[in-house]
Amino acid sequence: MSSKKTQKNSNNEKAKMTTRTVCPYCNSEKFVKRGVRQKKYEKVQLYLCMADNCGRTFTAERVKGKRFPINVIIEGISYYNLGLTLEQTCDFLAKKFSNTKNFLAPLPATLSSWIEEYKPLCRFERMRPWAVKMFTPQHMIEVTTMVHRQLYRFRYHRAKTILIMEEFKNRHFGRLKEYLDRVSSETPHQYFDDGARMSEIRSKFDKTDMIVRSKSNFANDLAEFVLSGVVDNKARHEALQRFMIANDSVTVATEVPVYIRREDVEHMENELKFKITNNGQIELKGDKQEQKFPKLLTGHIDFVQIRNGMIHIMDYKPNASKEKPIEQLTWYALALSRLTGLRLYEFKCAWFDDKDFYEFYPLHIVKKLRAGKRAKRIHYRDGTVVVVPNKNRLVVA
Repeated sequence: MSSKKTQKNSNNEKAKMTTRTVCPYCNSEKFVKRGVRQKKYEKVQLYLCMADNCGRTFTAERVKGKRFPINVIIEGISYYNLGLTLEQTCDFLAKKFSNTKNFLAPLPATLSSWIEEYKPLCRFERMRPWAVKMFTPQHMIEVTTMVHRQLYRFRYHRAKTILIMEEFKNRHFGRLKEYLDRVSSETPHQYFDDGARMSEIRSKFDKTDMIVRSKSNFANDLAEFVLSGVVDNKARHEALQRFMIANDSVTVATEVPVYIRREDVEHMENELKFKITNNGQIELKGDKQEQKFPKLLTGHIDFVQIRNGMIHIMDYKPNASKEKPIEQLTWYALALSRLTGLRLYEFKCAWFDDKDFYEFYPLHIVKKLRAGKRAKRIHYRDGTVVVVPNKNRLVVA
């Protein structure tokens, strides 16, 4: 009994070690970047602790003592979770990094130790035994590159979606699966050449009756781990999407194309009584004044997750604490709700980086409480009590 408890505590320590950067000397989270250190295969970021009475230089624990670069470790775990064997994954790494000077591929035993060490981060491992029976490694994740003014790489994890939907609380999301099944073959690509982009909308929604919840989420830990191995900032989105689709237990698709038509918005406003446009008018980027709602709005959702009986629409935003992409995410939710026929009630939206995570209900943006209704209080599990605002102002709790 005690040995199991010791092993569990050891796993918890490993999880902490790999998901949060702190000064190893004083456990402070106050630090700044201070150059790099050249290792055999990579350059490692150095940090300077800014805490009083410390001021030491250190490297992140997750790369300390590691012979192989973190991006090699990430690639190894990701391809193993596609269904390759340990030996096949090592052979693949040898080919992929063959141009790296003096690179020697890891042994299967080394790869196995990585999988065990990073198991707290890569929770798909508990689904893997069933997933490999459903699909071959080549068909586990569907990948389609779409030219929609620029390149978007749509990824859809077939096995994970099926396994998630076997849970009772997620059983009614069949329409989402049907939509994702059709994306590669039935997406109307001309819409994305002709339509305006959701990210270009400058009109603001009424923030009355809605709250943005600031919290810690597992996505923060994944982002910190993955981004530590990314040198080019332009590659951050792609690297994070590839890792989460292959290794977490809830991300079912990335770069999901969505669109919404003028008649869809009119239906929502007239039949569902949603408050979306200003009497059919909207302001787009570059406009000096509002204009008639365009025939089409299009966009691509960074991450679609299914968890806790909800569909989560998520956007990775560097410096998330300074961003407020509420309009963009709400339009994504409206579009995906319309395309799947699922109620907006079943969606949550969020944006995040490696430090911060913010989420809200899109339904609260477009569906307001009836006038004269008493102020509502939200009670969170951590004991926080927040009064829902009855004025057009943003509340972050």
